[in-house]
Amino acid sequence: MDTFKNNIEGFEIRFAREEDVPLILEFIKDLAEYEKMLDEVVATEEGLKESLFDKKQAEVIIGEVTGEPVGFALFFHNYSTFLGKANLYLEDLFVKPRHRGKGYGKALLSFLGKIAVERDCERLDWWCLDWNTTSIKFYKEMEAVPMDEWTVYRVEGEKLQRLAKICD
Repeated sequence: MDTFKNNIEGFEIRFAREEDVPLILEFIKDLAEYEKMLDEVVATEEGLKESLFDKKQAEVIIGEVTGEPVGFALFFHNYSTFLGKANLYLEDLFVKPRHRGKGYGKALLSFLGKIAVERDCERLDWWCLDWNTTSIKFYKEMEAVPMDEWTVYRVEGEKLQRLAKICD
């Protein structure tokens, strides 16, 4: 499944190629700006090329309207020990603001659902910022359920370095 046509006239979804790295970084920066986190983006084209295409640590799909890129989703496999199988984790989904409300986000999410089913995954998971009520409403309309009893934890930077040395 290289491209996915749907019922939206002129809209296609395809897997990203190595030459899309500058576009992917542009989408990442657009998303970060929308989330008021642009100052936190340290990703580079070289780093994206290495992680996405050399190491294949994640995958990207791109939504286009008559060849114009309007949205993207970056995802990877995670693993559920309780299910005993891999699932999909959606890291980011973004549609450019002027293209919202046309069904492109729904099509991107649907395509991810298709990938998950084809790969025998039981789940598609993601996080959403609490203040992003528009996205929360959209996800609930797509029958997604918030995981209210779970809290996300993170160790990063110097704290991650210290953690890594505990058992030295």
